[in-house]
Amino acid sequence: MIGRSAVHSAEVFMFDPAAETMPRKSLGALQLERLKRVLGHAYANVPHYRRGFDAAGVKPESLASLADIVRFPFTLKTDLRDNYPFGMFALPRQQLARLHASSGTTGKPTVVGYTGADLDRWADLMARSLGCAGAAPGDVVHNAYGYGLFTGGLGAHYGAERLGCTVVPMSGGGTERQVQLLNDFGANVLCATPSYALNIAEVAEASGIDLRRSPLSYGVFGAEPWSEALRKDLQERLGIKAVDIYGLSEIMGPGVACECHVAQSGLHGWEDHFLFEVVDPETLAPKQFGEVGELVITTLTKEALPMIRYRTRDITRLDDTPCACGRTHLRIMRVTGRDDDMLIIRGVNVYPSQVEAVLVGFPGLSPHYQIVLTRAGALDAMTVEVELAPGAADDDGARERKAAEVRHHIKSMIGVTCDIAVKRQGEVPRSQGKAVRVKDQRKAPN
Repeated sequence: MIGRSAVHSAEVFMFDPAAETMPRKSLGALQLERLKRVLGHAYANVPHYRRGFDAAGVKPESLASLADIVRFPFTLKTDLRDNYPFGMFALPRQQLARLHASSGTTGKPTVVGYTGADLDRWADLMARSLGCAGAAPGDVVHNAYGYGLFTGGLGAHYGAERLGCTVVPMSGGGTERQVQLLNDFGANVLCATPSYALNIAEVAEASGIDLRRSPLSYGVFGAEPWSEALRKDLQERLGIKAVDIYGLSEIMGPGVACECHVAQSGLHGWEDHFLFEVVDPETLAPKQFGEVGELVITTLTKEALPMIRYRTRDITRLDDTPCACGRTHLRIMRVTGRDDDMLIIRGVNVYPSQVEAVLVGFPGLSPHYQIVLTRAGALDAMTVEVELAPGAADDDGARERKAAEVRHHIKSMIGVTCDIAVKRQGEVPRSQGKAVRVKDQRKAPN
């Protein structure tokens, strides 16, 4: 990898030592102080929380320790939709500086709001996250996250500016131009969804532009689950360190947690601003460090939209062991999927990310795929559409043999039987933002 100049070597990363290396006992004391304050803020100003706390028989003053958070009710995405548009806000809409919203493709959109102070904190946390990922003041940050109501683009933009970087606000799409400007402007950092970064790598290769020989050194990838196999592929094809970043619009946007480029092993969750729990998604019982379950987040410093025990539906585990980078904040291990995205195929639980982990790097295949769900009688069926790698034999016999190999490998690694459709190069849809990995063609039973 041809990286940056000596001043931007791997040893240089933006640390806020007072916040990022705080002793865990001090961090817990700060969390408790801020948690008491946010519970009082939510109870006093959001009728939904007041009703929920009262029904659960708790009040803000019921909290004496961080462990007492389990006495308080959860918040769901449906709560935001039921209180559409502004019913979850703790301040009048007139006092907000910005609104964001989801697409609303499955119903009413979820609306999130920010005060000016919220936006400042968001920029600070994104700057912290980008520094953790390897970015440094003076770097060129090529931002290919989507702008607009989606929080990714503006979140990365203002965080990079806060860090002191030069931002190229590309947004998504126009991949050929993205590749040209990455090369011409000498970008050091690429911000994108991992699936779109893969598209960029592919277009660069087809254009004869070798980004591995450019100053590009780090990729900050998030907004969708991705696998270690895809990380390895992106690192090899782009000549970078590929770093995972995490966030949700309901909680803040990107920058809730980020991997460090030193260890690339779990996302440091910024505990001075968020309280993290993992619970059993079925029983809602608390899980211990290291146990897999659903991530639950409480905001500690949000003014406009405090979130109390928000169920993210993301499946992960927490790790509080020391990290090689020196940061003391716990790590959220790679999100393997969402419990509401889990597929049940002939009695086997399957996450799309598991399929990706099997396919990426498979001999003779490109890393592009799509899962198609259909219903055969009373049972769900899954077809995995995969694409041949450039130069792979694509006669009928070769494609049948490749399909049989992939089918056997998925069965042995995941335990599910599925059909495989081997496509020619370019026939699987490419991502221009968040990848659509699952195409559901099932019809409700009569």
